[in-house]
Amino acid sequence: MSYSSTTVSSSPIEGQKPGTSGLRKAVKVYLQKNYTENFVQSILEGGLSKIEGSTLVIGGDGRYYEKEATLLIIKMCAANGVSKVIVAQDGLMSTPAVSCVIRKYKTNGGIILTASHNPGGPDADFGIKFNTENGGPAPENVTDKIFERTKSISQYKICPDLNADISKVGLSTYTVDGKEFSVQVIDSVLDYVEYMKEIFDFPALKNYLSTGKQVLIDAMNGVMGPYAKKVICEELGAPQNSVVNCTPLEDFGGKHPDPNLTYAADLVTEMAKGHYDFGAAFDGDGDRNMILGKNAFFVTPSDSLAVLAHYLECIPYFKETGVKGYARSMPTSGAVDRVAKAKNQTCFEVPTGWKFFGNLMDAGRLSLCGEESFGTGSDHIREKDGLWAVLAWLSVLANQNCSVEECIKRHWQTYGRNFYTRYDYENCESEPANKMMANLNAYVADQSNIGKVFTSGDKSYTLAKADNFSYTDPVDHSISKNQGIRLIFSDDSRIIFRLSGTGSSGATIRLYLEGYESDPAKYEMDPQVVLRPLIDIALKLSQLPELTGRDAPTVIT
Repeated sequence: MSYSSTTVSSSPIEGQKPGTSGLRKAVKVYLQKNYTENFVQSILEGGLSKIEGSTLVIGGDGRYYEKEATLLIIKMCAANGVSKVIVAQDGLMSTPAVSCVIRKYKTNGGIILTASHNPGGPDADFGIKFNTENGGPAPENVTDKIFERTKSISQYKICPDLNADISKVGLSTYTVDGKEFSVQVIDSVLDYVEYMKEIFDFPALKNYLSTGKQVLIDAMNGVMGPYAKKVICEELGAPQNSVVNCTPLEDFGGKHPDPNLTYAADLVTEMAKGHYDFGAAFDGDGDRNMILGKNAFFVTPSDSLAVLAHYLECIPYFKETGVKGYARSMPTSGAVDRVAKAKNQTCFEVPTGWKFFGNLMDAGRLSLCGEESFGTGSDHIREKDGLWAVLAWLSVLANQNCSVEECIKRHWQTYGRNFYTRYDYENCESEPANKMMANLNAYVADQSNIGKVFTSGDKSYTLAKADNFSYTDPVDHSISKNQGIRLIFSDDSRIIFRLSGTGSSGATIRLYLEGYESDPAKYEMDPQVVLRPLIDIALKLSQLPELTGRDAPTVIT
């Protein structure tokens, strides 16, 4: 059947600047006239080097408005001369799977419909982000082009009568403006699981779980549920009730799909009963993970990265490829740096945002990377990958025949412990948050502060370095400035402040604190106790409580 495209007049809408993970806004914002259409048209024009004849992947986390947006994007791709779109069945595809599919089918990129760990529903958040042909989030030079298009857009193209059926797997071909346009609907779970089988030793993992090890995986009603069910239960033989909240829901069942101790409290409570040996949770789009041991023993994302770095070669994929290097986001603790030093590997420190790892991976300089914000991944794709992290951890536990807690404590005995915590102050008023950051910028710019001694309780810290982190990419030499206020002390303790770019409204202040300890007698102390002096210094120096009116963080991890 033949279809004709239509050109619709439009005009720029303010505020369509993509953040570190695309454009996240409230659903009600996306539902405004032409809002979604403008941004999608800008992605096609600014993100693709050539629209005509291109192939794109489309997938999302199942949140409210995702299916409607998927069908809209298909209509716009058809009208703009895209040759083919590869769409997940019912539009459901995890972010790691989108990256996997882009790379497997060698497409020109992909559009992911997700607000990641933000809540879903008509009164919550939605997001759209563009991934390039390497499978990773668009770098800044591409997102800048997209943003520039949003500021000058005058029209968008759409094929209003093309109504693709994405409920069934298969290939449909249409004629649009005299040219062929194809919609291939796939079961992305199968592509992803097939790839995981190439990376990990599934028979060994199945054997490990068959020895009586009990696991509990909480998909938090996000898109990773079907993937986890397929891998953990069908492939590895765990009981069906080993994966819970595994049906993707538009509002995530009322949950806040952020895998941390606060929002995954149900999992923590269940793990604390001592019935399960290993626990994990994923976020809405399946790229983040939280790891727990028996009795809800919490593994910080920074420690998780370091442990995986130490044992990486027990995974078949890395036996074959070799380990090329490690990387972490700047706010992530230096625990992995100590592993890198011991193994004579390079460890890169990059700004927050997974796109910064992509260049290093593409250049063959990076195998494993992670962020303190519950993101872990490798060069198998160009996104962080929650289920990959779970399989990596199970591989380590099977290889070492130990519990999660034993594994972490062995690591501390070998490397010492990087005590770490993060305070999130969510939805702060923007003006006082910006004032606080401006004050801190002025403070770190004054180099006369270097050498000052800060005292709290019985602890004193000498300021050795203060700056607003700037990163020069070693591959393309691009420079990213103003990536976070850093106060680094002579004993390697750190205080870091950032304003997050992943929220949909207001400002989220993130305060990160780190202190290293080499005394084994202190390894099992509570990080909140160990880091209390640093916390007090940070709050006093920043005047955060006075400026924001907040006397406590929203989330502590």
